[in-house]
Amino acid sequence: MKEGRAMTQSRLAIDVGGTFTDVFVFNEETGEVFVTKTSSTPSNPEQGILNGVEKAGLNGKDIKIFSHGTTVGTNALIERKLPKTALITTKGFRDVIEIRRGTKEDIWDTYKDTARPYIQRRDRFEVTERIDYEGNILQAIDEEEVRLLAKKLKRRGTESIAVCFLNAYVNGENEASVKKILKEELPDVYVCISSEVLPEIFEHERMSTTIINAVLGPIMSNYISKLSNEMQNKGYEEEILVLHSGGGVMTSSTVPRYAARLASSGIAAGAIASKHIAKLCGFDNAIGLDMGGTSTDISLMYKGDIRITKDWSIEYGYPIGFPSIEILTIGAGGGSLAWKDEGGSLRNGPQSAGAVPGPACYGRGGTEPTNSDANLVLGRLGVDLLDGTMRLNKEAASDAVKKIANAFDQSVEEAASAIIEVANANMSDAVRLISVRRGYDPRDFALVAFGGAGPLHGAYLAKDLNIPKVIIPTHPGVAAAMGCLLVDVRHDISKTYVKKLDEVNVEELTNQFSELQEEARALLEEEGIAENSSSLTNFIDLRYKGQWRSLAVLVSDQITSLDAILEAFHQEHEREFAFSDKGQAVEIFGLRVTAIGTVPKPNFPQYAPEGSLEDAFKETRPVYFEGKYIETNVYHRDKIPVHTQFEGPAIIDQLDTTTVIPPGFTAEVDAYKNIIITVN
Repeated sequence: MKEGRAMTQSRLAIDVGGTFTDVFVFNEETGEVFVTKTSSTPSNPEQGILNGVEKAGLNGKDIKIFSHGTTVGTNALIERKLPKTALITTKGFRDVIEIRRGTKEDIWDTYKDTARPYIQRRDRFEVTERIDYEGNILQAIDEEEVRLLAKKLKRRGTESIAVCFLNAYVNGENEASVKKILKEELPDVYVCISSEVLPEIFEHERMSTTIINAVLGPIMSNYISKLSNEMQNKGYEEEILVLHSGGGVMTSSTVPRYAARLASSGIAAGAIASKHIAKLCGFDNAIGLDMGGTSTDISLMYKGDIRITKDWSIEYGYPIGFPSIEILTIGAGGGSLAWKDEGGSLRNGPQSAGAVPGPACYGRGGTEPTNSDANLVLGRLGVDLLDGTMRLNKEAASDAVKKIANAFDQSVEEAASAIIEVANANMSDAVRLISVRRGYDPRDFALVAFGGAGPLHGAYLAKDLNIPKVIIPTHPGVAAAMGCLLVDVRHDISKTYVKKLDEVNVEELTNQFSELQEEARALLEEEGIAENSSSLTNFIDLRYKGQWRSLAVLVSDQITSLDAILEAFHQEHEREFAFSDKGQAVEIFGLRVTAIGTVPKPNFPQYAPEGSLEDAFKETRPVYFEGKYIETNVYHRDKIPVHTQFEGPAIIDQLDTTTVIPPGFTAEVDAYKNIIITVN
C-alpha cells in the first residue's frame, strides 16, 4: 500500500463496515489505485468516512465521483436505535405487522420468538377508511379524525409516521389525503405512505416495507445531510452516491424517500465487485465469496446478471419488498469460534470472537479457538500481518486450539485442520443453497474469493464443489469498497397487475408499461441523469394460476406477441424448479420497470510483465497440508509479475489478506493482477 497523498480527478469509493471503513481511490489521470482502511465510528458514522478521506490524502476538489455503501440502516434495525415512529392504518388492521404470516424462522424451536415489531402496538393507530379490491373508495377519509390524531401524535413526540391502508396499492387517494393533512399539522415529521413506497398487493409485505422506510427515513436523512455538509466543507460539490440493496446507487436527494432500500447497502457492494472482477477475467458465471471476520456473504451471477430477490429481510418476519441482490449470509469468518456441541460433534460458528477480544492470536484477551488461530497453527497465516504492523501470537493460538485437540483426543495440527474443514463445509453448504438448490451447477461457475479471509479458504471450497477456477482480486480486503464505484443509478418501479395472460392484449400491456416508464423517467430526471445516459428495462411477473410465488420474465420494449413471453416463463420455471406445465393457465401477477442511469466507471489498467517470480520470494515456512508439514514458498503479492504461472503449495502475502494455494493447484496472475487458481 502506498502512503496517502493528494490525487486529482479521483473516483472515491468507501465501504463502511461494523469494524473497519474501507477506502478505494482510483486516479483517472494515472490509472493508479490507492487503498487504505480506517476504524469505523458507529456512534458518528460519517466521521469514519471523513477519516478515510483524510487518510487517503484527498480534499473535496480532488474528487470527481464519491460513492459509498453504509451499514447505518442495517445497524439501526438490528440495534433498534430508531426514532419514535407511529403507524396509521385502516380500522381493524393495526395488528397485521404482529400477525405477519404466522411462520417461524426455525419451525422446530418452540421457544424461539420472532423479533418484536419495529413499531409497538401502542404506537399503531386506526382511522376510518375503506377502498375495495378494484380501487373504489367505499369510505373516504374523515379529515377531522385525522387532524385530531395528528395533534395526539404531536403531543407524544412522534418523529416519523408510516401510513398503510388496506388496498391502497390499487388506489392511494385516501393515503395521499392523510399525508397532506399530516404535513400541514406536523411539518417537521417524516411521513411516508405505502402507495408511494411499494404499491403492491399483500398487506403484510407492503406494511412491513413502509414501516421500515419510516423508521429509517429520519436516520438516513440525518446521516446523509451531515455527510453532505462535511464533504461540501471539504470542497466536494457533487452529489453523494449511496449504494442500495438492488445493486444500484441513488443520490443523496433521493435517500430520504426510499430509505428502506439502504437496509443492506454495505452487503450489496461485495456482490457488485464480484460480478465486475469475474467479467474482467472472462467469466459470465461466478459465485462471490466475501469472507470477513464474522460472516461470509455469498452471491451468484449467471450469464452476466446477479440474482435478484424480493424475499429478504434484516430480521425474520419483517420483509422488505424492494428488489435486492440475493445474498446468503452465514456466520463463518476469521473470528468464528470452534466448539464441541452436546452431541459430541465439532462445530464452527456462528458465534464469533468479534473485533474485541478477537481471536486468541491477536493478543487482546481472546482465549477461544477461531479459524484465524487454526490457520496460524497450520502455518497458512504468517505471524506478521498488515506489512508487519500487526504481529500474531502463535503460542496463544496453539493454546486455544489445544482445547479442541484435548476434547477430541487429537494433535494440535489435526484439531486445527478439523476446525478449518468444518468451516469450509459450512461455506460449501451455503454455496450449494444459492446454486444447486436454484438449479445451477457449480461446475459451470468461477469462484471469486475476497474479503480478509476469503483467499485463505477459496481453493478448498472450489475443490469440494468441483468449481474449476478461483479468482483472487488484486485488493481482496477492500473489494467491496471497489464495488461502490462500479454501479449505476437504479430505481425499480412496480405495480400489482393480476390478470390471466390470455385475457390481456398487447396494446393493454404496452399501455401499462408506458405508465411505469413515465414514472421511472421522472425519477432519473430528478436524479440529474441525462436522457442519453438512461435506459429502461421491463419485467413481467408470471405464475401458474393458483401459485403463490411468481417468476420475473424480461420483456422487450416492443411487445409484438404474448407467446414469446409465455414460452420464456415455461423455460424459467423449468430451470428454477425442474418443472413446467405448458397445459396450465398462466397469469400475470405484477409489472416492473428498472430504470438505469449510467454513471461513468473507471477503466482499470492492464500491466506488462516486470521482473520474475524469484523477485517476489519472501521466505519459506512449514505449512500443514493433507496431514503433514510441507516446506512452502511465501511470496510478496505486489512483486509477482503478471502472466506468471506457478504450482502449489504456495502462500501469497499482501497487506489486506493471505492467499493459500494448496498442493496440486496451479496459479496464474492475469494482466489486471488478479490471481486465477486452477483446481486440478
